[in-house]
Amino acid sequence: MFAIVAWIVTTPAASPRVHAAARQQPAAGSPALSTPLGATLDAYCVTCHNERLRTAGLSLQDIDVTQVSERAEVWEKVIGKLRSRAMPPPSAPRPDEATYEAVASRLEAALNTAAAAKPNPGRPAVHRLNRAEYTNAIRDLLALDIDGRTLLPADDQGYGFDNNADLLTMSPGLLDRYMLSARKISRLAIGDPTMRPVVQRYQVSRLLTQDDRMSEELPFGSRGGIVIRHNFPLDAEYVLRIRLQGASVRNTGEQVEVRVDGERVKLLTVGGQRGGATSAADGPAPDPVLEVRFAAKAGPRLLGVALMKRTSAPEGVGPARLPVGSISFRVAGVGSLELDGPYNGLGPGDTPSRRQIFVCRPIKGQDERPCARQILSALARRAYRRPVAEKDLQPLLGFYKEGRTNGFDAGIETALERILIDPEFLFRIEREPASVVAGTAYRISDLELASRLSFFLWSSVPDDELLGVAARGKLNNPSVLEQQVGRMLGDARSGALVSNFAAQWLYLRNMRTVAPDTSQFPDFDDNLREAFQRETELFLESQLREDHSVVDLLAANYTFVNERLARHYQIPNVYGSHFRRVTFDDAVRGGLLGQGSILTVTSYATRTSPVLRGKWLLENILGAPPPPPPPNVPALKENNLGGKPLSVRQRMEAHRNNPVCASCHSRLDPLGFALENFDAIGRWRSTDEGNVPIDSSGVLPDGTGFTGPTELRKALLARRGEFVRTLTEKLLTYALGRGIEYYDRPAVRTILAAAASNDYRWSSIILGIAKSTPFQMRVKRQE
Repeated sequence: MFAIVAWIVTTPAASPRVHAAARQQPAAGSPALSTPLGATLDAYCVTCHNERLRTAGLSLQDIDVTQVSERAEVWEKVIGKLRSRAMPPPSAPRPDEATYEAVASRLEAALNTAAAAKPNPGRPAVHRLNRAEYTNAIRDLLALDIDGRTLLPADDQGYGFDNNADLLTMSPGLLDRYMLSARKISRLAIGDPTMRPVVQRYQVSRLLTQDDRMSEELPFGSRGGIVIRHNFPLDAEYVLRIRLQGASVRNTGEQVEVRVDGERVKLLTVGGQRGGATSAADGPAPDPVLEVRFAAKAGPRLLGVALMKRTSAPEGVGPARLPVGSISFRVAGVGSLELDGPYNGLGPGDTPSRRQIFVCRPIKGQDERPCARQILSALARRAYRRPVAEKDLQPLLGFYKEGRTNGFDAGIETALERILIDPEFLFRIEREPASVVAGTAYRISDLELASRLSFFLWSSVPDDELLGVAARGKLNNPSVLEQQVGRMLGDARSGALVSNFAAQWLYLRNMRTVAPDTSQFPDFDDNLREAFQRETELFLESQLREDHSVVDLLAANYTFVNERLARHYQIPNVYGSHFRRVTFDDAVRGGLLGQGSILTVTSYATRTSPVLRGKWLLENILGAPPPPPPPNVPALKENNLGGKPLSVRQRMEAHRNNPVCASCHSRLDPLGFALENFDAIGRWRSTDEGNVPIDSSGVLPDGTGFTGPTELRKALLARRGEFVRTLTEKLLTYALGRGIEYYDRPAVRTILAAAASNDYRWSSIILGIAKSTPFQMRVKRQE
C-alpha cells in the first residue's frame, strides 16, 4: 500500500496533461470535478507524484480528474490522506482548511454518485461459523451452554477479527473436532442415561489473591474460591474433590462451603472430619483435599466453593476487620475442583435443553414418527436458519430410525448429531439466483439478510421472530428492519458486540495472556487482570445499552470499579468485590485511554511502550495504521544494571537516530508518549525509570501539539470525525466478515452522514450498516 500524496515546499511545475484533462468535458452520465482540482493537484502533488519521480509508487501527472470513478481506488486513498490531514507533513506548506474540505468533498461526491449508479458490494466467501458463533448457536439452538474453547481450536484473525470468512476454512482435522463435538453435545442435550462417570477439572490460578469475596454469586462472609457454571448430565450423585492452596503444616480449623445454585450442600472443615472432610488432622498438608458426595438435578447449575471468613462486614460500607487476638488465615485459597460423576443416575431429568428440544412427547407407538418429524422440523429450521422442506427432513428421519432401536430419545439424539455436522448449520451459505447475470450486483434474500443480521449483532443464529419476519418477506422493508435491529440491540445476546467485536478491536482479549514482570510490578495479580477486563466490558456495555454517541468512548467521565481496581486507580471509598459506576473529577482517567486494560496490553512485561501505544492509537482511534516495520530493525536498548537508568523517551530518541527507524517512529512515538504517565499496568506516575520526570508531550500527524492524556483526548475529540469513521469501518469489517475495500468507502460515508443527525449514536451506526449496500447485497460470481 503506497502513501498517496506527498507535498513539496518549492513552487510546483505545471502539468499540461492534468490541465488538459481538467478542461475536457466529461462523458455523459459520468461524475465530474471542476477545473480547480487540477490546479490543486499541480500546486501540491504533481512535482513529487509525476512520471519521473513516482514518489511512493504513484504518479498523478496523467490522471483524468473528470473520470474519478475509473481510478476510484487511488482517489479513496487520497481522500483518506486529506481527511486525516496527514499530508502535507507539518514541515511543508499546507492548504487551508477550506481547500482541504473542498477537494475532499468533491472527490467524495463524485465517488458516491458513481457507487450509487453502479454498486459494488463485493462477494464474500462462504462463512464457516467460528468458535464463538458455534458456541452461541448451540446455546440458542439447544438451550445448552458449552465451553467452545475445550471443543474447538481458536480461529485465525484477518483484518483484526476472527470471523473473517477467507480464513474460516475447514480442514480434515477440524472436521473431526466438529464431529466429536456434535456427538458430545447431542448426548448432553438429550441426557444419555447410559453415560459413564467422567471427571472434569476446574483450576484456580495461583496468581489469584483469595483474601476477599470473589464473586457476587458467593455469599457475604466468604473469601476466595470459585464459581463455575456446570451442566450436570443426569439426575444423579456427584463427587466433588476440593484441593486447597498453601495450607498450614497443622490443623487450621478453617471451613470450606460448597453451594449449588446458592443453596449450601456441605460445610467442610480443613484438618478435621466434620462435614465429610478427608484431609489429615496433623502433619504437613500443603495441598489438602476435601471431598463431598451430593445429589444434583440435571441441567446447568452454579457450583460455588469458598472459604468462610472468621468475621465479615457488609460490603460497600467499609473494610472487614478481624477482632483483636484473632487467628490469621492459614489457607491461601481454593486450588482446583474435580467433579466426578454421574453415579446412580435416575434419568435425564427436566432440563432447559430437553424442554427446548422435545416440543412434543409420543403417547402411543403410532405417535412417535409424527412427533419425531415435529421435533426435527423445529430443530432443523433454527439450525439451518430457514424453513425446511421434505428433502431436508427425510435424511434426518432416516437417522432417527437408526437410533430408535435404543428408544425414542436415542433416535432424536442420533438425528440431532447429524444436524450439528450438516454444512447448512456449520456454514453460512448464500445461494446465487439463476436469473442474475454473472458479475452483477443483486440483493440477497430476506432469510440470508436475517442470518447476516443475527451473526452481526448476536454472533448467533436468528431467533424465531426474526426468521418468521424474513420467511414472510418483510425484512427488506426499512421500517421492519429498523424495528428488528432495535429489538435485537435490546436483547441480552447483543452483548456479543462487546465480547467479540469490541474485545478484538481494542485488544481486550489479550488481557488473558499478558504477563507483567512481577519483580517490577509486584502489585499485579490475577485479581487485577480480571478487574481490568471487567471494567472495560462493563464500560462498553453501558455505552451500548444506553445508546451513547460513540464519541463518548473517548469523552466519558465515568467507569466501573471494585475495591481492587479502585485502590489501583487511587479512588477512595470503594469496598468489596462488587463493581459499581464511579464518576471522575478530572479527565485523566476518562474514556478508554485511561483504562488499565488498554494501557497494559499496549505495554511490555517490564516497561511501557510508546511504540505499541502509538500504534494502537493510529490503528484503532485514528484509522491511519503505520506500515509494517522493515526487516532487521534493532531492538530498543534496555537499561544496564550498572549504568544510570535512562527514561523510555531518552532511549527512544537514541533509537530514532537510525534513519531506518525514524520514518515510522516519528508518527508512532509522539502519540504513545502522551500516555507515558501511565506505567505498564496503568498506574499514574510522575517519574520514569531513574526518577526522571515524565515528558508526555507529543504531536498529532497534522502537527497539533499536546501534553499528557487530557490534552491528547481533547485533540482527538476535535477530530471526532476520524474516530467515528475508524470505528464505523471496524464495525463494518466485523459485520461483513471481510476487509473493507475501496469500493466500500461510499457506503461508509453514507452510514456516517445518516448517523450524524443522531450524534453518531451506536444504534444509528449499526442501523446504517444493516441498511448498507455491502451488507444487503453481493455480486454474483463469474462463471
